[in-house]
Amino acid sequence: MSKVRYKQSGLPALTAARETELRKLSKEAGEKVDYSDIPPLDESFWAKAVPNPFYKPTKTHASVRIDSDVLAWLKSQGRGYQTRMNAILREAMLRALHHKA
Repeated sequence: MSKVRYKQSGLPALTAARETELRKLSKEAGEKVDYSDIPPLDESFWAKAVPNPFYKPTKTHASVRIDSDVLAWLKSQGRGYQTRMNAILREAMLRALHHKA
């Protein structure tokens, strides 16, 4: 199977007939789907679920006050001190969440 690629500037014009067809499909899409062969998502399904390996949490810009010696230690490890700080905080968060459960 080969990939078909389009550039935004090279897309064909949307004709009135195609627009009508798309509107019709969007209205009936949910009605014509047969869900009978999909098993229910019960507890056994979620027990085997695996987190998405490509998930990347969103980052939020924050201004925090950190002890000078802690920041100096993080920076002394080389580039990526903010990433290391985040990893340390994430590990502490996950440990705390795990102990609550």
